[in-house]
Amino acid sequence: MFTGIIECIGEVSGLEHEGENLHITVTTAIAPELKIDQSVCHNGVCLTVVALKDREYRVTAIQETLNRTNLGNLSLGDKVNLERGMILGARLDGHLVQGHVDQTASCSQITQADGSWLFTFDYDVAKNNVTIEKGSITVDGVSLTVVDSKNGTFSVAIIPYTYDNTLFHTYKVGSQVNLEFDVIGKYVARLMHTGN
Repeated sequence: MFTGIIECIGEVSGLEHEGENLHITVTTAIAPELKIDQSVCHNGVCLTVVALKDREYRVTAIQETLNRTNLGNLSLGDKVNLERGMILGARLDGHLVQGHVDQTASCSQITQADGSWLFTFDYDVAKNNVTIEKGSITVDGVSLTVVDSKNGTFSVAIIPYTYDNTLFHTYKVGSQVNLEFDVIGKYVARLMHTGN
């Protein structure tokens, strides 16, 4: 379980395909503090550490993960948002994030305000995910509050700290991001869709 509060940004230093799997090597300052079999969230995707060496570690994404996320688009040198699993009993500064990406979205608009930014994302409504005004959403692992919710689109307001310390400063119109919708909202949407 995660909080959506990004701990640091890592850099992709290795990509290796093996069958349908993608082994991803990440260089980061937190690597020496990790251990084998530990969960780390990468752009909102929970992956297990399978190898460690100095300031690098490796994780493996299977085809199901690559189909649902933007991890298959990674290139050497790309940056990724990183968060280690939450500690039970610690403050929950974001919201409950499972690290299970529901789908991707595309950045459709970036508006600079006086001291902040408004990012708008479009997503496929056929997957029956929903956002609500003032509800929680996770974008590439970042816990955010929805400020404008419409069918298949939503916006989030980004403060300078979040802009500078996550991948938000790298996004452009057309950037693909991972979305994890609020877990309670997912259950409500499912009940409404199935009638059960």
